[in-house]
Amino acid sequence: MRVRRAAKGVGDFLIDTVGEAVADVILSVLACILLGCLALIVYLSWSASPRLTIAGAGLLSCILAHGAWRASRRPAKARSRGLAALTAAVFTGAAATALFLLLYVPGCDCL
Repeated sequence: MRVRRAAKGVGDFLIDTVGEAVADVILSVLACILLGCLALIVYLSWSASPRLTIAGAGLLSCILAHGAWRASRRPAKARSRGLAALTAAVFTGAAATALFLLLYVPGCDCL
């Protein structure tokens, strides 16, 4: 009985370890693909029109700043209104993407 329990414990440990390693590799590859797509978007945008790229980056910065400001404040009412909710959602998505890239891009060896 003890041998079976020990073998089952070792098997579970191996499955968990291999599963975590595979998940880490998959997330690193996804992060590398995401970083490559972001770099490609910037390159193609800059190639098409540098002025519009700067203007778009400025607009995106304003949207992210407004979203960060709205996300950090407590709303006076329980629900947020249209633009405030949209910019807060954009900021939250950008922050989550930045955190994902920060955690997994160093492991993909694409830099």
